Amino acid sequence: MSALYRPEFHDEAKAFEHVESILWPNGPVCPKCGSVGRNYALKGVRTKPSKKNPNGIERHGLYKCSACRSQFTVRIGTIFEESHLPLTKWLQAIHLMCASKKGISAHQMHRILECTYEAAWFLWHRIRLAMASGELSPMGGGGSAVEVDEKPISAA
Repeated sequence: MSALYRPEFHDEAKAFEHVESILWPNGPVCPKCGSVGRNYALKGVRTKPSKKNPNGIERHGLYKCSACRSQFTVRIGTIFEESHLPLTKWLQAIHLMCASKKGISAHQMHRILECTYEAAWFLWHRIRLAMASGELSPMGGGGSAVEVDEKPISAA
């Protein structure tokens, strides 16, 4: 069975739980003030209604800090920040890029993930930047090890 059948690749709530367990093993950490253990989950919060989504979209993994009163998700400070794409697509794209032996093109990713070419290129580009430069937040989180075995990465 393919790893792409795992629940975190198809359910947004499970995807947030999976990324939270990797980046926050001791519970949510406020990106603004750094407090741990003083944050609580906000359930049932939705985005503003629009023509496409008249009831709004449920915001998964939303937390509020009791210390500084700011709202945050696990996306803040990672390669997922400021992206309109669901976290499930991100996890699928990361899996495809890491599991393909000779790499994967943005065009092939666009066909597999069933998204626009522009969205696939954005995913492909941001994941490659995180893998190559080390400027963006580590994929495994701080202090975690990510094992890579002979992965050829060509120039973008």
